[in-house]
Amino acid sequence: MSFEAVIGLEVHVQLQTRSKIFSGSSTAYGAAPNTQASAVDIALPGVLPVMNKEALKMAIKFGLAVNAQINRHSQFARKNYFYPDLPKGYQISQFDLPIVANGHLTIDLDGEEKVIGITRAHLEEDAGKSLHEDFHGMSGIDLNRAGTPLLEIVSEPDLRSAAQAVAYLKKMHTLVRYLEICDGNMQEGSFRCDANISIRPQGSTKLGTRTEIKNVNSFRFVEKAINFEIERQIDLVESGGQVIQETRLYDPDKDETRSMRGKEEAHDYRYFPDPDLPAMIVEQSYIDQIQQTLPELPDKRTKRFVDEFGLSELDAAMITQDRALADYFEGATGCAQGNGKTVANWINGELSAQLNKTDIDAEHIPVSVEQLGTLINRIDDNTISNKIAKTLFQQLWQQPSDITVDELIEQQGLKQITDSGAIEALVDDVIAQHPEQVQQFKDGNAKVIGFFVGKIMKASQGKANPKQVNQLLQQKLS
Repeated sequence: MSFEAVIGLEVHVQLQTRSKIFSGSSTAYGAAPNTQASAVDIALPGVLPVMNKEALKMAIKFGLAVNAQINRHSQFARKNYFYPDLPKGYQISQFDLPIVANGHLTIDLDGEEKVIGITRAHLEEDAGKSLHEDFHGMSGIDLNRAGTPLLEIVSEPDLRSAAQAVAYLKKMHTLVRYLEICDGNMQEGSFRCDANISIRPQGSTKLGTRTEIKNVNSFRFVEKAINFEIERQIDLVESGGQVIQETRLYDPDKDETRSMRGKEEAHDYRYFPDPDLPAMIVEQSYIDQIQQTLPELPDKRTKRFVDEFGLSELDAAMITQDRALADYFEGATGCAQGNGKTVANWINGELSAQLNKTDIDAEHIPVSVEQLGTLINRIDDNTISNKIAKTLFQQLWQQPSDITVDELIEQQGLKQITDSGAIEALVDDVIAQHPEQVQQFKDGNAKVIGFFVGKIMKASQGKANPKQVNQLLQQKLS
């Protein structure tokens, strides 16, 4: 029997507000333990939560971006459970009246588009953090994160593979950073997900028993965890066992999931409206106002880059997956006299390689858009060769400076030799020094011309115009 997987994701997006969702405490990452937990966050008697309006604005912004319904009337509820890092003994979340409902996100995988439904996105507070290292068999509790605003985005069970799940996650990751509602830092826990997975016989419409994998915080681990869990469930069913509803954790060291606890249902949490927080009533005029602040979103920007600059779908998609990188592309293209294709080649080639190698994000590219644009212009007008341009790019990356590219070319004497007489002298000299290779060319070995080009470029310190060199070599060797 063949099986298909049914997958739904719950993505936890930490909202990029300066203060917590119900208190004025800072949300800055990296502070000493328990230095950013106020009386409200640790639930001292008599304190009252006050809603952070900026968190509401960010939730609405997200809802509009995924074409969702913005519920003008929404309500906070208490989700009751006991855990050491939950000071109140309940979490303030939203249950039956979330702020966002019924949206969708379109993913593209191997050229095929698939629409993934978004059931809801609700606001809630984060819990604290349990620390298990350096406590000699005990655990410590850091409540700095308690009360940090989260937007939990719940998909429909529309995903059918780990690859689709990762494509959806990456698209979501790009979107929340475009909207500037989350920094997307997965290592710091700003963007993490729970995966709900079940299997069913191919062709069946009945959902199987699902398991939930909690708090996976990298795209690679999400893919590995889902693939392992699908295989585990198939093996279990085929051997006569039954999948039980439970929460599991992924262990990346062993590349396996393991049972954590039985999976709770909504009634287990005893949800009820929070009596300390009034219902949120959002005016349509406020929603319309937020709509006007939305940036050009990734899908629309990708299409524009294809139409306006003649980029391929793949090149445009690679550039627009990061808003800062897309902004850089537009800036550099403006400086490169609209030569978008060449700028895209540099960004997806030389520049992306440097970003990966140096672990720098696109917001901190050391080579300015003016410098890259001028480099491309100087290749086009034959002032420098492509090879010299790449050398200059490396210099500017390693030693950022306000110096202009033209000044750098002048200082280092890098102008390309285009004088036909000077190049012809170099060509004649190299041909005269290598009669054996000349004979090889005459015997039909056309590839040997690369040998001559290399010798000539070395003799000219890379300054000879390669196009002229090739033309002269063909003339003289033929």
